[in-house]
Amino acid sequence: MPDRATPNKDAYELILEAIDSHIYRPGDRLVESELADRFGVSRTPVREALQRLETQSLLTRDGRSLIVASLDHNQISELYTVRAELEGLAARLAASHATPEEVQVLQEMLAADRALVNDPEALARANRRFHKQIHLASHNRFLVQQLDLVYRSMALLATTSIAAEGRGPDTLDEHESIVAAITAGDGDAANAALRDHLSRAYVTRLKLDAARVEAGS
Repeated sequence: MPDRATPNKDAYELILEAIDSHIYRPGDRLVESELADRFGVSRTPVREALQRLETQSLLTRDGRSLIVASLDHNQISELYTVRAELEGLAARLAASHATPEEVQVLQEMLAADRALVNDPEALARANRRFHKQIHLASHNRFLVQQLDLVYRSMALLATTSIAAEGRGPDTLDEHESIVAAITAGDGDAANAALRDHLSRAYVTRLKLDAARVEAGS
């Protein structure tokens, strides 16, 4: 059954969301006619969206076909390095600039996410919402824009580190430390807590990738 486009979403946003939610994974081939049928739009905006995504390196060529790009070991390392710097800054700014209402939302997200600890896919979606809320609480539009670009590339990772055994509860404990620092208005602690959180997630991802390589050898 096609996923009909909504008036507020164009073909680019629909395809990007499908990649982000892993409906289309790295290595999957994207066919213009199939996408048009799936989203209930004409082929022209789909073609334009595919060209835009290729320009942004989210899609790559495999012969004449366009496939969802994948990230190699060095690219993942570079991505996490940039992400840690930008998200650490966002947490630091959020500690200074978040409104009481924004802090309350973060606290409520944290409490609600505890119920998702045994559902890795739902927790992964909640994790993205949580991080996005911190970005917005920084009240720096240019930083938010750069983090949006980083998160587009994060969609090219084949799996989420939250799926690793035991990672869900650890993730929420780390989120709690971040929220506590933001609530206290301690920018240094918020920066450190978020960077530590991403460092632990990166270590988990490296272990997952190593296990996948070993299984395929």
